[in-house]
Amino acid sequence: MAFFSADISDSRLKVARDMGADGTINVGGKEPKALAAEVIALLERAPNSSIECSGADASIQLGIYATKAGGTFVLVGMGAAEVKLPLINALVREVDVRGIFRYANCYPTALEMVATGRVNVKPLITHRYTLEDSLDAFETARTGAGGAIKVMIHCGRQA
Repeated sequence: MAFFSADISDSRLKVARDMGADGTINVGGKEPKALAAEVIALLERAPNSSIECSGADASIQLGIYATKAGGTFVLVGMGAAEVKLPLINALVREVDVRGIFRYANCYPTALEMVATGRVNVKPLITHRYTLEDSLDAFETARTGAGGAIKVMIHCGRQA
């Protein structure tokens, strides 16, 4: 299995590589079909499964175009209420498009993976704020200022 990360932020892609991504690609300003060809070339094959987590139209399209015929594309990201999908492309290549509400039934497995050390999420927490600075925290998360990936608000006293 290979893990490939696509983003518009070079700093986020560096974190993905540092955390073990097999490949990364900056998708900023590129056409989804061309990006799909790049992804397939970098992986040396089309992926059997693709998981899209941003909800951005271009990223969703990239995922469908890149997924191998007969493969599975999972849409986790929640973007606009309506998005443009290359549905006929998925249909004729028999790409199974699935949606998942990203929080349903995931917490027990995710917590177990973090608790046992199978997944190290610490590098993803790039900013920490006190409860009193919550507005700044939300603004940092909204804008991605300072290379923000995950912003944590500490609600209790810190030792």
